[in-house]
Amino acid sequence: MNKSLIFGIVIGVILVGAIYNVGKQPFTKRNPLFSEVSAVVYKTPTCGCCKEYIGYLKANGFKVEVREVDDEGLEKVKREANIPPNLWSCHTVFLNNYFIEGHIPIEAISKLLTEKPDINGIVLPGMPSGSPGMPGIKFYPFKIHSVKDGKDLGLFTEI
Repeated sequence: MNKSLIFGIVIGVILVGAIYNVGKQPFTKRNPLFSEVSAVVYKTPTCGCCKEYIGYLKANGFKVEVREVDDEGLEKVKREANIPPNLWSCHTVFLNNYFIEGHIPIEAISKLLTEKPDINGIVLPGMPSGSPGMPGIKFYPFKIHSVKDGKDLGLFTEI
């Protein structure tokens, strides 16, 4: 067989697999730890991945309230929460006196609510592929940072 044909078939299989997995996030069983936790999500009206993340939170047992704001309103929420701008993502969640910035996996939220560290919140900067609510393949472990008083305290957990 021709090398170009084999290469084309391999690329086709990879693309079909990636397309098939787009938007599919592994939801965990409802966690009783979250059944009484209310989460308030600030997002812009046009953000599709935020809607997926909200579904992820609900599937994990959170009571979710959504507050849609424009870009300036979302920036104001982040600034008032004292989240460093270099760590911003597309939405901000508040729960149990903490902020959750970005597409943070449930394991990190569980750790936060169980350990109750003396911080203001946790962040997963950007919008990494394969994170909850984001399509695509997870290429590397997610490095979730802890933040207190506007300062990045470094690694909270890696998932």
